[in-house]
Amino acid sequence: MARRAVVLMNLGGPDSPDAVRPFLYNLFSDPAIIDLPKLLRLPLAWLIAARRAGTARAIYAQLGGSSPLLPNTQAQARALEEALGAEYRCFIAMRYWHPLTAAAVKAVKAWQPDNIVLLPLYPQFSTTTTGSSQQAWHEEARCQGLATATREIRSYPAAPGFIASLVGPIAGALDTAGAAAQSVRLLFSAHGLPLKIVRAGDSYPQEVESTATAVVNALGRPGLDWRVCYQSRVGPLAWLGPSVEDELHRAGRDRVAVVVVPVSFVSEHSETLVELDRDYRRAAEESGVVGYHRVPTLGIDPRFIEFLAGLVRETEQNRLPVEIPAAVSGMA
Repeated sequence: MARRAVVLMNLGGPDSPDAVRPFLYNLFSDPAIIDLPKLLRLPLAWLIAARRAGTARAIYAQLGGSSPLLPNTQAQARALEEALGAEYRCFIAMRYWHPLTAAAVKAVKAWQPDNIVLLPLYPQFSTTTTGSSQQAWHEEARCQGLATATREIRSYPAAPGFIASLVGPIAGALDTAGAAAQSVRLLFSAHGLPLKIVRAGDSYPQEVESTATAVVNALGRPGLDWRVCYQSRVGPLAWLGPSVEDELHRAGRDRVAVVVVPVSFVSEHSETLVELDRDYRRAAEESGVVGYHRVPTLGIDPRFIEFLAGLVRETEQNRLPVEIPAAVSGMA
């Protein structure tokens, strides 16, 4: 029986308060995040990590001191293995905290698969997420001598199975919100990105828009009020907009309820459980929003897992791997 490895790729998150600062250092030392020569980038990453560690620890303290992203990804890996069958094994490669890419490559090499599929848990492509993760994989595979045939999944922003997975929970949330308010606005929230990166050619905002448009079309609700907005802005640079905060202020002025959908995340973590559920809910209340409803991430929803399984099988049938663009400039 053939051995087929599937590598789930995600950002990663600190597993203890002591891990917060090195996690941040790993993040900001990535040239896809800060596009500077190494001699400048590494000291700057150290400085940013030192300055932001306290704030980040306070965020993770609300979640028990660590990120839930790894256990949630492990649950997805187990569910995907079950959907794919006995010849498949799923491995996890986190970009900025354990299990890091090097450990994942080592584990895959030891298992000796016949082929490998790299599966990003970022639905929309960005050079700062999928691009960086897959580039790191290929560099580490070369270093460790892993030469197994490998195919990459670039993104799946408007794939029918992904959209179908989103539509059910969103429709339910819209119905719940509509039962308590006369007017409801659907807010598609995606992780922000500095405009500097977008202007360098990153396709992320177009892919986020394609997800939102496909969901709205699939919902089939004429006259639906909806917007795309962005969260998690940090630093002084200009970022993609409008921000979630801006849209909450607008919703308050318009006296409409909001249903917030995190379309760029497929697992619960700090930016959903703290930022969306606590910080933005408080901002909505302060802005006079008449109702705030948040749609859960897909997690191990059977429809989503079956979609991923089909995506893996389809990718294996494709003889040519997807070309991954080189990483470009990043956050400051």
